[in-house]
Amino acid sequence: MSTEKEPGPKKAAEPSGVDLARVALRAAKEQARARGDAAQQKKQARRGGLRSGARADGRDPMALGAAINRLLTERGWETPAAVGGVMGRWPQIVGEDLANHCVPEKYDEDERVLIVRCDSTAWATNLRLLAPQLVARLNEDLGHGTVRFLKVNGPSGPPRRYGPLRAPGSTGPGDTYG
Repeated sequence: MSTEKEPGPKKAAEPSGVDLARVALRAAKEQARARGDAAQQKKQARRGGLRSGARADGRDPMALGAAINRLLTERGWETPAAVGGVMGRWPQIVGEDLANHCVPEKYDEDERVLIVRCDSTAWATNLRLLAPQLVARLNEDLGHGTVRFLKVNGPSGPPRRYGPLRAPGSTGPGDTYG
């Protein structure tokens, strides 16, 4: 057994000299700033609240369109808003005939994929053939690379019903859904 003492945890060096002066100055500035802020708030409360000066600032009223554009830019919602506009103008973009049979369902922003549902397999096949031209047209309106791929879904079949009258292992109706 040894009688040597193990070194204990080392204490952090206390600031001294110039470092101590810097710490004290920083604390004094923070206290003064806090006192000044409190005095400023009391003064404004007596005057009736915050007031705008002669120059424009962020609190001034603005037009609704400008406020919405600012919000879209600040939040980074330009692309989703543009795609939402395309979904609203779908008949003008693809034509009335195609719009009567195909509806945009969803836009995946991460993958840049527009998902479209058609009411029959024939229209789904037709839209798959027109997909490159449609993607080019959408990118003209939205900006290059906004839509990379058009995923076309056909109609979905009826829900599968399981029960005592169903044959085990049957695949269900034999129609060409999707």
